[in-house]
Amino acid sequence: MTGARVARPDPAFWAGKRVLVTGHSGFKGAWATLWLARMGAEVTGISLPPESDRALFARVDMAARCRSWFCDIRDRAILGTFVADADPQIVLHMAAQPLVRRSVADPLLTFSSNVMGTANLLDALRGARDLSVVLAVTSDKVYANSDRGEAFGEDAALGGHDPYSGSKAATEHVAHSFDMTYFRPRGVRLATARAGNVIGGGDAAEDRIIPDCVRALEAGTPLVLRHPEAVRPWQHVLDCLSGYLLYAEHLAGAGVGAAPRALNFGPEASDMLPVGEVVELFYAGYGTRADVRVERPERSIEMKTLMLDPAEALRILGWRCSLGQRDAVVWTADWYRRVAETGDALAATLDQIDAFTAG
Repeated sequence: MTGARVARPDPAFWAGKRVLVTGHSGFKGAWATLWLARMGAEVTGISLPPESDRALFARVDMAARCRSWFCDIRDRAILGTFVADADPQIVLHMAAQPLVRRSVADPLLTFSSNVMGTANLLDALRGARDLSVVLAVTSDKVYANSDRGEAFGEDAALGGHDPYSGSKAATEHVAHSFDMTYFRPRGVRLATARAGNVIGGGDAAEDRIIPDCVRALEAGTPLVLRHPEAVRPWQHVLDCLSGYLLYAEHLAGAGVGAAPRALNFGPEASDMLPVGEVVELFYAGYGTRADVRVERPERSIEMKTLMLDPAEALRILGWRCSLGQRDAVVWTADWYRRVAETGDALAATLDQIDAFTAG
């Protein structure tokens, strides 16, 4: 850990709460589900099945820790049935098509999942009788990025150079309109969370740097990088989720309209690493040498620099990344090395949750 003690989620707040997590089979969703269950929450998860048996969800007995439903959030009828059954008090909405290059290949899937999927969920939640908080997770990529290296604050213009970014910016507008029309009048707090690039154990998605490192190691092939000089707001999954949970706690205690409708979660600009250095640190932490090949695409829509200004999260929640970027990479490498040695992903995950909350 680096720096002074920062705020942590309060287990007493979450114990016994009925929490709906959408996207619980995804990387962040699985970590969130395990952490919430660890604090005594009654968790219901709704998502598509995991895409890989290497994903954290598939490596642990998630059915023992939550009620788990598989459905496509684009199907309003089935989604509504599951939401009604969950009868949530708090909702963490993370279900999405989260990959930039997949969005370029299939923009209609991306917009329908991210925009209409969110609209379907919010529409279904209009009938939830005990609902108090909805936190919709969007992305650091919602901002109109001119690639000048500025750190975006929450009031910066929304935009999007690619279908993923555009869909998440549109999701912000969907959330705001549902808030103003339906939720705020009945006292429900709805807000969005914009987080930077998240790393940690159990991520199996395509086109993400740590899973790509792991796949290259397992295959014995070089890791192919497109932009080793690109800078991203890397943070460990536990730092990111800590922000989400603290935000939900704050929303629950705030008067309607008193809490911010959006917050950034990411490292400070002084703690930023390029892709190439992240790769070197991960391989060193795993105990091997990096074997890297650079293949630059003829045309790229990816920004060279992406930074968030998290000052408001610190001011309002007392939140900041307590793991520096280097420590975040080391924790991630430790998780993968331990699971490779023991095969016990659940123990590795719960031990890191416990270490993080105690730190």
